[in-house]
Amino acid sequence: MATEAFEEIVEDFEFLEDWEDRYRYVIDQGKSMEPLDEAFRVPATKVDGCASQVWLHPKIEAGVFSFEGASDAMIVSGLIAVLRKLYNGVPVAEVTKVDARAEMTRLGLNEHLSSQRSNGLRAMIERIRLVASEAS
Repeated sequence: MATEAFEEIVEDFEFLEDWEDRYRYVIDQGKSMEPLDEAFRVPATKVDGCASQVWLHPKIEAGVFSFEGASDAMIVSGLIAVLRKLYNGVPVAEVTKVDARAEMTRLGLNEHLSSQRSNGLRAMIERIRLVASEAS
């Protein structure tokens, strides 16, 4: 149950055989995000469990979930961008039904992230699911 934007990432990854190219792609995704307003870089939006600094600012408008985010680490910013492609635009009631672990496995990221990065990714997904479940 992936969004069209996430499916584009899956297709792009199929063309990138080298993991260095895939990492660069993920980092470029993060660089292309609009910067998160400093007003949202507060303890309430900070994600615990990440080795780097991570902030996620969720928004729910007309029953549709989206979020902005930022990190002080380039690869983590890229992971935020990938998660945005997975979740942004999904009806808030459907967010918890998205199997993010399975979708990320399609990209092969699970095998290529350090354990700290994997833990951080899980923490971000848990925060997204929590916000959506509280809102629906």
